[in-house]
Amino acid sequence: MPNPKSSHVEVDVEKLPFQEAYKLIIGSIVPRPIAWVSTVNKSGVSNLAPFSFFNGVCSNPPSVLFCPVNTPEGREKDTLVNIRDNRQFVVNLVSRGLAEKMNQTSANYPFGISEFKEAGLTEGKCKKVKPPRVLEAPISMECELIEIVKVGPGGPGSGAVVIGKILHMHFDPAVYKDGKILIEAFDPIARLAGSAYCPVRDIFTLDRPKL
Repeated sequence: MPNPKSSHVEVDVEKLPFQEAYKLIIGSIVPRPIAWVSTVNKSGVSNLAPFSFFNGVCSNPPSVLFCPVNTPEGREKDTLVNIRDNRQFVVNLVSRGLAEKMNQTSANYPFGISEFKEAGLTEGKCKKVKPPRVLEAPISMECELIEIVKVGPGGPGSGAVVIGKILHMHFDPAVYKDGKILIEAFDPIARLAGSAYCPVRDIFTLDRPKL
């Protein structure tokens, strides 16, 4: 029987330009949930941007992480600058009906321009943090910064891991029942490679094995 690994394509990622490595990463780690992160700058102007390097960390304390990657010019994202300044942010989750508006907020607007206004979204007041939440989002998480971990030497392709503690959550009544999330009503989307996204479909379950 042939060795299944013998036919694999080998790529030395350490020798790739960062742009090529990025393509392999986003094409391999799929699907990726989307953190639609809202912040405010020192002048009180709101900012909203999507990030697909995003996940939960743990439940004690309840926490999440997302990873803003520097722009191709090497500049830090406005989101990261704002969080470093005031240590607060909101993670809004994206349903299929909000896909186009979420995508609009990924445009490279100048610093100090509110993506809420540009995308026609409503700023919702939060309970414990200053940044607004996306009122149209089915789920929003008010977060307080725990730590920022810089990754890489800085400049193009480098980034940071932003870890935040969840202080308060908001749910559309349609997606929440008895302490559980109704995934069909939530209808989340996820990021693939390039310009591709996908919905959550064909759900199946597997019971955890008992030893």
